[in-house]
Amino acid sequence: MAVDAGLLVLRVVVGALLFGHGTQKLFGWFGGHGLRGTAWWLGSLGFRPAGLWALLAGLGEAGGGLLLALGLLHPLGSLGVIAAMLMAIVRVHWSKGLWNSDGGAELPLAYLVVAAVVGLVGPGAYALDRMLGLTLPLSASLIFWGGLVVVVIVDGIGLLVSTSHVAAEQRAA
Repeated sequence: MAVDAGLLVLRVVVGALLFGHGTQKLFGWFGGHGLRGTAWWLGSLGFRPAGLWALLAGLGEAGGGLLLALGLLHPLGSLGVIAAMLMAIVRVHWSKGLWNSDGGAELPLAYLVVAAVVGLVGPGAYALDRMLGLTLPLSASLIFWGGLVVVVIVDGIGLLVSTSHVAAEQRAA
């Protein structure tokens, strides 16, 4: 019972924070810049098409955070969060070191680890999936590990595209 209560608190707090962070990107809520501002920023980092990557980032954070908080459609929420945080760590925060005070990877890494742990162990007894009797057609473990492969491929494509655009722009300048 204590483990399930702990998972509930962890999921709700981290999921709600990620939901808010994603809605900053998607809708400009909570002082965010919205989809247009996020697309401009990602475009400046070399992401093409920037609007698509902005939408994916916002959906990964907001949608993944909401599913994680609710314990709904496990492990899809975890995978959305992992995808968004992996990209953020590698493309935005890695070069700034570890600590958040320097713009480093500390916070997205913590979010990624929480999502990965919930993805591996499950959302616990106090999850909407369990309460509603919902299960995805494949095992959660198969979806999680297969989903991680897809996340690495999609994030890898994004990193290659953004890096090649930045390199091309630097050569042209």
